[in-house]
Amino acid sequence: MPRSEGEICLDLNGERPAGLMQGYADSSGILSGANDQVYRTGDVASLDEDGYLTFVGRADDVFKSSDYRISPFELESVLIEHECVAEAAIVPSPDEIRLSVPKAYILLIASAPPSRETAQSILKYTNQRLAPFKRIRRLEFVTELPKTISGKIRRAQLRRVEYEGSASDVTRGVEFHEKDVLSGRTE
Repeated sequence: MPRSEGEICLDLNGERPAGLMQGYADSSGILSGANDQVYRTGDVASLDEDGYLTFVGRADDVFKSSDYRISPFELESVLIEHECVAEAAIVPSPDEIRLSVPKAYILLIASAPPSRETAQSILKYTNQRLAPFKRIRRLEFVTELPKTISGKIRRAQLRRVEYEGSASDVTRGVEFHEKDVLSGRTE
């Protein structure tokens, strides 16, 4: 069986297990995500030949770049392996050619300077570990990432910064573009 990717759905067979919520309410109060037959989790996973699921990300976080699906979770997992990165969040950033490209908001460890050299080190590291279409094209070093009360990074807030320029609620930092940092490469 070839590797496939899709949303994880639960077959309810007409019976809702105890504790399973009814769905998500939109702004008008209409529920979505569940009916009596199928519960849509909103989680995207890939299924391998042996029947194992690998988490890709939340359906509302996965985005397209040059018609390839990009999982922020996968790119963030590679980023936090770099010795200078304390935390990271990936969001789509508008691009004239590719529609959008991956941009990383990075909180560095205390001893790492937010410099061109640090950006170059991080980009080289991730480029060696990611497929070319998944390369991080832009990064921004920040002093704080927006989080929920439970401590999860608020990607939706960072997406607004990228598409609407509303930066009042996000601490902006030093931004670098791949084409400027890695000589001989273009975005």
